[in-house]
Amino acid sequence: MTRTIPTAAGRRPRVLLLFGGRSSEHPISCITAAGVLHAADPERWDVVPVGVAPSGLWSHGEVDAAAFALDGGELPAVPEPERPVSLRARPDGAVELVGGDGEDLGAVDVVFPLLHGPWGEDGTLQGMFETLGLPYVGCGVLSSAVGMDKHFMKVAFEAAGLEVGPWETVTDRQWRRDPEAALARAGALAYPLFVKPARGGSSFGITKVESPEDLRAAVEEARRFDPKVVVEAGILGREIECAVLDGRAGDAPRASLPGEIVVKGADAGHQFYDFEAKYQDREAAQLSCPAELPEEEIERLRSLAVRAFEAVDGAGLGRCDFFFTPDGRWVVNEINTMPGFTPISMYPAMWERTGIAYPELITELLELALERGVGLH
Repeated sequence: MTRTIPTAAGRRPRVLLLFGGRSSEHPISCITAAGVLHAADPERWDVVPVGVAPSGLWSHGEVDAAAFALDGGELPAVPEPERPVSLRARPDGAVELVGGDGEDLGAVDVVFPLLHGPWGEDGTLQGMFETLGLPYVGCGVLSSAVGMDKHFMKVAFEAAGLEVGPWETVTDRQWRRDPEAALARAGALAYPLFVKPARGGSSFGITKVESPEDLRAAVEEARRFDPKVVVEAGILGREIECAVLDGRAGDAPRASLPGEIVVKGADAGHQFYDFEAKYQDREAAQLSCPAELPEEEIERLRSLAVRAFEAVDGAGLGRCDFFFTPDGRWVVNEINTMPGFTPISMYPAMWERTGIAYPELITELLELALERGVGLH
């Protein structure tokens, strides 16, 4: 179902820019919101920022989201609101933002949910938007959930014929019942291992494990962020990423030129592309886009990225991460259905170098959301 946007003189589609959230990626979401607020075309969109505090309460007008920045100081956060707001469906089918006292804060036409991690990127909020009949940027309920869970994501990739590296999943039940058996199973993988929260992002809780005696502590660290943990065998190869943007009117999804992040390494204090290298140390890594690859491999990767996007029934956007092995194989690592979207993040940077500037990318995503609408597709 596609929502019809009023076109009266001076009427711009009203965008609910949702950011913050309950996950550990709260500060990155805040930074992303600042980037979008500065870049969204004010003549095309009426953007209304709404922050989600760590408690889950929504806040409007109690924080200056445009001022958020990662400047080496305290990480930004949405404060707990004194007057929480929410969404409400009207009898005429429109959806409005309302204050806690029932105050009408105006209708909303589309949501840009810049939330990363659980309770935002995992299908939970997407289900609410579907129930309200409110279009939103990005993947739907199922694809968001699958894309958030590294275990089921890998299952979907394998079903689509994509090569996936060796991995083991340790559920909360397995760990509580028999942690030694879980460690033995995961420890049978080839080292080094990467131990990750199954439903996390921004490199929170990830540990590179070089020897078996360090595996238990790494699992416990990942479990601080998610009781379900994925343990992956390290893949020897270059880490190459590709941004995917949905097609218009049923056309095939589009893939950007591939990008490669080159991390300076242990001498700079980064064993892998961790949180600090991504967001706090601008000298720690460098983007090469297009990545230095033969033309035929670039086109092969772009095709595989689209296949990965379609494997999880993606919509709107996604960033697909691969390993390119020395023997010429492409091993898919993961898809991120709401990738970092700050002006310097990989997703918009790759599209910038492919020919779509950051403000244009924001407009394209919002128009795709309005075109797609809600409901079964």
